[in-house]
Amino acid sequence: MRLLVTGGAGFIGANFVHAVVREHPEATVTVLDALTYAGSAEALDPVADDITLVRGDVSDTELVNALVSESDAVAHFAAETHVDNALADPEPFLRANVIGTFAVLEAVRRHGVRLHHVSTDEVYGDLPLDDGSRFTEATPYNPSSPYSATKAAADMLVRAWVRSYGVRATISNCSNNYGPYQHVEKFIPRQITNVLSGRRPKLYGTGANVRDWIHVDDHNRAVWLILERGTIGRTYLIGANGERDNLSVMRTLLRLMGRDPDDFDHVTDRVGHDLRYAIDPSLLHDELHWAPKHTDFESGLEETIDWYRSNESWWRPLKDGVEANYAERGQ
Repeated sequence: MRLLVTGGAGFIGANFVHAVVREHPEATVTVLDALTYAGSAEALDPVADDITLVRGDVSDTELVNALVSESDAVAHFAAETHVDNALADPEPFLRANVIGTFAVLEAVRRHGVRLHHVSTDEVYGDLPLDDGSRFTEATPYNPSSPYSATKAAADMLVRAWVRSYGVRATISNCSNNYGPYQHVEKFIPRQITNVLSGRRPKLYGTGANVRDWIHVDDHNRAVWLILERGTIGRTYLIGANGERDNLSVMRTLLRLMGRDPDDFDHVTDRVGHDLRYAIDPSLLHDELHWAPKHTDFESGLEETIDWYRSNESWWRPLKDGVEANYAERGQ
């Protein structure tokens, strides 16, 4: 397989590339990434000799067309993803998530190439905190932020191109990921690196918001299975039954790092902060026989903490700028 991975230098994409090189040596991997603040060529250093890295924008139609023409399949991870950044400036999210997905769809349509589009559970909006409901493939879209709205738009484009043009595409909507190489603006790595850099951790509001956590490696195993064996036109939800409120995650992280579990600051909550996400991955389990391997959240979190301890040279240059942006917003 000649595989093109868009956004392959970002958090989830880079881990996917590592897994493909490690577990599928027969695949030839090309990565397209704009290498913005959220993409890191250094995240691909361990596999640099095994891949081709192309720096470019996913909305560049000529470049995307040329790369797709030389591919058998595309794993489309490229996206702007941070909700706070989208609230501050939504334009880059429209360009990357909507126009970029359009460029990919037109290229795969032109060349008859298989596509898997990676999306988020945030397109479904949020759930009540205490009713036990979960998102399914049939849950109506109800995005809350400019980020989730642009991802919802991208999903709808993929569905339309499947129906109207016969594009061979699948979609996955995944819950919150954690693991190595996640940018320090995100919740878990922000708190880990706050502790490691001598800052106090920060928690939005009361921390009652619930997220459904999954290790990035489990997510990426599901993506490969869908790309390889998924039913064309189908949406698969990827989740590990890992619901935890943010306060519990914060206290667990601090305990694992040898700190007082209440040694953090409450800060201004995010505007329109979604209450709860929860995924029902039954279709993925039943059809493709996928199940998460990282079922012990504390063990996975401990491994993640160890990774950030051992890779300070990767995250340290990013840290001051991220915290300065948060400080401007009182967060």
